[in-house]
Amino acid sequence: MKPWLETAAVLITAAGLVSAMASYRLTHTVRPALAVLLDFLTAAGLIRLAGEPSWDSIVLAASVIALRKLLGTGLGLARPTTEPRP
Repeated sequence: MKPWLETAAVLITAAGLVSAMASYRLTHTVRPALAVLLDFLTAAGLIRLAGEPSWDSIVLAASVIALRKLLGTGLGLARPTTEPRP
């Protein structure tokens, strides 16, 4: 992998961690912070694939995307409703 792509992936991962912590600090909820973190991790995984694609990087990117979808669906179902209860 090209060194600048590896550096970009690491910087994007670090930016994701910082952004997720900032999101949690501002909203005091885990959902948006986790969504931000998983979006940045997806971006970092796709940047790693832009270098020299290997089966390891493909499996890593696919697992992050699958985890993002799974957690996004699970958190979406657990969302509180705004309708009053009878």
